[in-house]
Amino acid sequence: MIKRLWKKYKSIIAYLFWGVVTTVVNLVIFQVLSSGIHWNYEVATVIAWFVSVLVAYFTNKVWVFGSHYTTVSDFIAELLRFFFYRALTLVIDMAITFIGISLLGFKDPVGQFVVKVIDNVIVVIANYVFSKWLIFKNNKKIEDK
Repeated sequence: MIKRLWKKYKSIIAYLFWGVVTTVVNLVIFQVLSSGIHWNYEVATVIAWFVSVLVAYFTNKVWVFGSHYTTVSDFIAELLRFFFYRALTLVIDMAITFIGISLLGFKDPVGQFVVKVIDNVIVVIANYVFSKWLIFKNNKKIEDK
């Protein structure tokens, strides 16, 4: 029974684990840049996004969706799709942080952290949908060959 459940939900469990790792990377970099060295929160958001997307791509590729592309062109196409859809969620990320910090006034470090946690939950869900059905969707076909 446990083996069957593991097989059925393995990618979701792995995605959640690596999603937590990626979220921690995002939050730590954001907090250090925004609250620690007092950079603009929008700049901090973009830098934290870029680093966390790199972490997410390689962990998702290897341990979540088991992408097995062997050609450079397939790898580049997959990487570009990943960054494209992550850029869409960056727009969501930027909108939520703008609303929470600039419009609602959560400007202190704790307030910014709360905004980023809520933001990351929404972004992680959107990223899973994009990854599962739009980015790594062809991997099953590759594995079946």
